Amino acid sequence: MNDLAAFACDTGTKSDLAAFARAKGIKYFMVSYTDLFGGQRAKLVPAEAISDMEKDGAGFAGFATWLDLTPAHPDMLAVPDPASAIQLPWKRDVAWVASNCVMSGSGPLDQAPRNVLTRLIGEAAAMGLEIKTGVEPEFFLLTPEGTEISDPADTAVKPCYDQQAVMRRYDVITEICDYMLELGWEPYQNDHEDANGQFEMNWKYDGALATADKHSFFKFMTRSIAEKHGLRATFMPKPIMGLTGNGCHAHISVWTKDGRNAFADDSKELSLSDEGRYFLGGIMTHASALAAITNPTVNSYKRINAPRTISGATWAPNTVTWTGNNRTHMVRVPGPGRFELRLPDGAVNPYLLQAVIIAAGLRGLRSKADPGKRWDIDMYAEGHTVTGAPKLPLNLLDAIRAYDADEGLKSAMGEAFSAAYIKLKTQEWNAYSAHLSQWERDNTLDI
Repeated sequence: MNDLAAFACDTGTKSDLAAFARAKGIKYFMVSYTDLFGGQRAKLVPAEAISDMEKDGAGFAGFATWLDLTPAHPDMLAVPDPASAIQLPWKRDVAWVASNCVMSGSGPLDQAPRNVLTRLIGEAAAMGLEIKTGVEPEFFLLTPEGTEISDPADTAVKPCYDQQAVMRRYDVITEICDYMLELGWEPYQNDHEDANGQFEMNWKYDGALATADKHSFFKFMTRSIAEKHGLRATFMPKPIMGLTGNGCHAHISVWTKDGRNAFADDSKELSLSDEGRYFLGGIMTHASALAAITNPTVNSYKRINAPRTISGATWAPNTVTWTGNNRTHMVRVPGPGRFELRLPDGAVNPYLLQAVIIAAGLRGLRSKADPGKRWDIDMYAEGHTVTGAPKLPLNLLDAIRAYDADEGLKSAMGEAFSAAYIKLKTQEWNAYSAHLSQWERDNTLDI
């Protein structure tokens, strides 16, 4: 068995994409993978050739995307996972399929985000556990140029849940929701969010890999449908100063092989079991380093460290605290058997989000980590009274340094991945630092 076939078996795939194409009338497959910066890359493969791609992978020059590879490396091969295949509801002769990255002759590419997640899911499974998550991606609908919100009538000071504003974008939102219903994702609510021009759409939680694949496809689908309607969708954390940024909150629970929610225990505080507290303890222990993954861009820190917005609140944390059903903290426990991590933003890599949650949480379980004091205060009004809780990083460089200093989390995420991520993200920060901004001209040209 060659490396590709062994990897396909390890990830539970089976050879059925050709049959899928015949049954669904598929002419082309988008063989897709996600790079370290969250960029979605694909090759358009005719259905007649998909069996070969399934066996041998679609070839890419990894250096041409955001991976720590050189032009001298051999081909990187994207091996499609048939379990992830989705027929595009808006272009039914095309199917999207997520892939696992393999280096020709050397097996799985350890730094590839989906591979990192798959390995950590395997670690959880070896402990008899399955991590299930749901995500809440927020996005703006902008003009095609991306410079302003697309609805000139969307001007309310408190626009959250504005029924007129959501109905003015009815065609876009319902088209996306109709497709999620068709795909069996069980979407359950859509709303206008706290910023003018901002929306959120929710669907049912699932296993971590399925959620990551759906999250990745959702971003692709939302952008595609927005473009179809002459608009531009962005998940950028803070596209418009003064308005609430794009978060991507994650709801987390852990389940045993016999279908029991391991986080649920009615006899405990907030009905959160000891295992749930330990998992949460891992998240809290590694929070500052976590930010390098959950808040991965320069722009991310204009959301989590933002001043008060026009609506009155940023809805983003800046301190490592947890609570009950209170949205002003980094983590809240809204009900029995789960908790919500409010740190991630719209730029987060769908696969690395799930991976770092599992990595930190499993470390917490193994060490029986203490999540620390529960704070039941309004952090926006009384955050200055909190003592002993670290502040989240002020910028991307601080987050990279925090991640680099966290040997435990780096090891859990994988040394090859961590080295590649730190290297490329440091290069990104250096490129930003070397950029001459208009702010500098406005404030220092005459000094």
